[in-house]
Amino acid sequence: MRFTQESSSNVNVIRAYGAHELRVNETTYHHTVIIAAAAVSTLPALARAADLGAEHAARILELQPELVLIGTGERQEFPAAAFGARFLESGIGFEVMDTGAACRTFNVLASERRRVVALLML
Repeated sequence: MRFTQESSSNVNVIRAYGAHELRVNETTYHHTVIIAAAAVSTLPALARAADLGAEHAARILELQPELVLIGTGERQEFPAAAFGARFLESGIGFEVMDTGAACRTFNVLASERRRVVALLML
């Protein structure tokens, strides 16, 4: 799916996503990414929600989000409850959805200047 939203700021925008591909601004990624308004990092070894652990939560928390989105690929798959609990205990919103929905939600929240971080699996 292609997006056409334009942004005149320095906020990352997800321009397109599809099977095994995600385009953030003008860069294409083929692995799981963590994206915030001003940062993108890759997690090539992470492919399933069941594999999310404390080290992934720590990387997300370093970005100081107010809301965390987890995109789990074509289908919504929930990580272990302990993973989500790390965010909820800190008063940080936590949502799990398919990657397409997470991409759309990220763009809307980032455009509103919300401190959103998305972990997107392809």
